[in-house]
Amino acid sequence: MSDDTRHTLHAFDDDLDALRASVSHMGALVEAAIVAAMRAVETNDAEAATTIIANDRVIDALQLGIERDIVRLLALRAPLADDLRDVIAALKIAGVLERIGDYAKNIARRVSVVGDLSVIDSRGIVASMGKAVLSLVADAVSAFAKRDAEAARDIGERDQQIDQLYNELSLALVAQMMKDPNTIGVCTHLLSVAKGLERIGDHATNLAEMVYFAAVGTAMPDRIRWLATERIG
Repeated sequence: MSDDTRHTLHAFDDDLDALRASVSHMGALVEAAIVAAMRAVETNDAEAATTIIANDRVIDALQLGIERDIVRLLALRAPLADDLRDVIAALKIAGVLERIGDYAKNIARRVSVVGDLSVIDSRGIVASMGKAVLSLVADAVSAFAKRDAEAARDIGERDQQIDQLYNELSLALVAQMMKDPNTIGVCTHLLSVAKGLERIGDHATNLAEMVYFAAVGTAMPDRIRWLATERIG
């Protein structure tokens, strides 16, 4: 192997490492946004919510930077096989992370209308949903950094827990509104927060599917079975 070839391969490895680091950094910012948004809702902190909304621009800028880096990398390095899957996965994951950041921002926007949650008996379910969603997103980003296919597959199965919490909360909030009509406004907005969390969970599953494909080269087995079921139906 010539010195020029070794230099090119080393430079390409450096580019891939930098790309993974950028995606991981973006993931960390998105995780922080989820944590901050849930804390702002739980404490009715409008000032914190304003900061979260403003900080979403940083996440948007990171996504654009990652896209530019990927276009440059594809043009200069022309990656193949495993490396190409990693690059494409990074591109898609950055897009999904940006959307998750938008959901965190939208949850923060609800702070001004949700109000005091102390009047809601089922507020603990919302907190549980927030923790479960955060865990999924964090694990998906970690799985990407480690190219861990098994961890990615586990995430898809865990999303069912969030769906169950959402259904439980929906029933509880309907019961709350029937019990105390004065809480209808708060419950309605809180249900919107919960829906945002449920969508974040879905996006975390999408992240996991991309990670699995990048690591293994095939679609996640559970995804294949789901698609087959959809076609039959």
